[in-house]
Amino acid sequence: MGVTCTLKHCGNKTYYCNVELTLQVIGGKWKPIIMYRLGDGGTLRFSEVKRSIPNISQKMLTQQLRELEADGVVHREVHPQVPPRVDYSLTELGKSVMPVIESLSRWGRRYEDWANRQDSGHEARGAASAVL
Repeated sequence: MGVTCTLKHCGNKTYYCNVELTLQVIGGKWKPIIMYRLGDGGTLRFSEVKRSIPNISQKMLTQQLRELEADGVVHREVHPQVPPRVDYSLTELGKSVMPVIESLSRWGRRYEDWANRQDSGHEARGAASAVL
């Protein structure tokens, strides 16, 4: 891993190593969750994506979807009808990241299990000291 990174440019992104570039494209609080929902649900309407992530604002979801679309990760299809219907899906490039997103999900489950065991240990120790 001792690779020296030099300044690079890719489109409008400036970075030193490929991990930094990857995180510029798919990193942040919402993008991995959006990708996870699209990877799991296939093609979804905007309202379906919003419903699947209840704690994201409409403005933030719109911004994040636009960025993912601009980076070639998400496909946006507008259907010419009234009212307008907009569908979102992962592109082939977006689908190629799903093993990484799924790995993050598995790690999150392991962390959750670990943290719950830590909490249980603290509760048990706290109960024991309360008895003493």
